Amino acid sequence: MKRLGIFVFEEVEVLDFAGPFEVFSVAAQLSDYQLLQVSTFGTSQTPIRTKNGLQVIPDTGLDSLESLDFLVIPGGDGTKKIIQNPGVLASLQSKINSSQWTMSVCSGSRILGKTGFLDHKAYCTHHEVFESMEEIVPTGMPQPQLRFVQSDRKIWTAAGISAGIDLALHLTELTFGKELATLTANYMEYYPYLDKK
Repeated sequence: MKRLGIFVFEEVEVLDFAGPFEVFSVAAQLSDYQLLQVSTFGTSQTPIRTKNGLQVIPDTGLDSLESLDFLVIPGGDGTKKIIQNPGVLASLQSKINSSQWTMSVCSGSRILGKTGFLDHKAYCTHHEVFESMEEIVPTGMPQPQLRFVQSDRKIWTAAGISAGIDLALHLTELTFGKELATLTANYMEYYPYLDKK
């Protein structure tokens, strides 16, 4: 059983985490919960408010989080505060280092950039965040024309918001096989994946 954690925090963009959560949760469901356990985590278990006010209670906090096989780092305005918190960044960096792969969505790239994972590497982010990213990681190689990109052996970055669904399905295919990814996309009626060549 593999473990996947999704980071949630104040002012996180809803679809940034909910899109991948749906993909990976459906993949777990369609495999009879034998392949993957999906959970959320925050800086603590305190409820957070997302961008536009949705309240979410993380399953666990960073301090009590066990090791993860896979990690999802969404974006949102809250990333601006996260990258100013050395303690949280150090904890996330440790989890990323020990993961098999980590994906960011949208401005979640700020967290990967601030922790050094995008130095001299290609990355995607929201179209309004590339300017900010050039300050955070000046040696990075922005890829504004792509929906997602593999930055290195274990780091992936997606463009804005809905692009996280595309990357999550792609990683489902790479990790668990095309059949499960196709079943997941079909269940979700997500045609961009189903119609790809």
